[in-house]
Amino acid sequence: MRVAIVENTKVTEAGQVGIALAEAGAEIITIRAYAGEPLPEFGAHDALVVFGGEQNARDDEKHPYLPALASLMRRFGDSDKAVLGICLGSQLLARAYGGDNLIGAAPEFGWRSIGRTEAGKEDPVLSAMPDRFLSFQWHDDTFTLPQGSLHLAENEAARHQAFRIGRAAYGFQFHFEANRDVVRNWMTHFPEVIERKEPGWLSRHGELEPTDGQLSDEAGLALARAWARQIRPS
Repeated sequence: MRVAIVENTKVTEAGQVGIALAEAGAEIITIRAYAGEPLPEFGAHDALVVFGGEQNARDDEKHPYLPALASLMRRFGDSDKAVLGICLGSQLLARAYGGDNLIGAAPEFGWRSIGRTEAGKEDPVLSAMPDRFLSFQWHDDTFTLPQGSLHLAENEAARHQAFRIGRAAYGFQFHFEANRDVVRNWMTHFPEVIERKEPGWLSRHGELEPTDGQLSDEAGLALARAWARQIRPS
């Protein structure tokens, strides 16, 4: 299977998604869209992954490739190819299918509890989770659900934590790719940003990581493996 990964910021790691794709024997091409690299060709890939970034999903003036990326995600989804949008990627997927982007409406950071909806319990990917699970959050924005999509997961901070549209186009607001190594790397690169966003979290990290971090890693890998099983090699 051939999978295109689109990065929207310099410090991007595939984490649990990368592990699951490697287990599945996927051939991966990485596109650094934030640096001006051209977006992947639709016909050359069986699946599309779009990771997060500091920009919002409507920041077209500073990031003029965003409308084309949203359109590409919809083209993959409309063709029943597997799509995975995480954080900004989920917001772009919502945009692609007519959802509204709500900028600054749902700030959230750290390992947080998420619950499946009734639709999530029946979904091929979310059915891999218990009714409540932990994952890492780092976002300010949220979105409305596109018409015709299935609402799969929620929590108190952001009701729309996961959705699916069509066969296998998935948007996840939470960073299930972010295993403990990824989180530590973010701490190294962005300590001031984290301290402003969640004062005191850096000092609490050491006590949270062995418990919440471990559970989040397990949930993230299960989700990544379940999503990878939705890819149909051409």
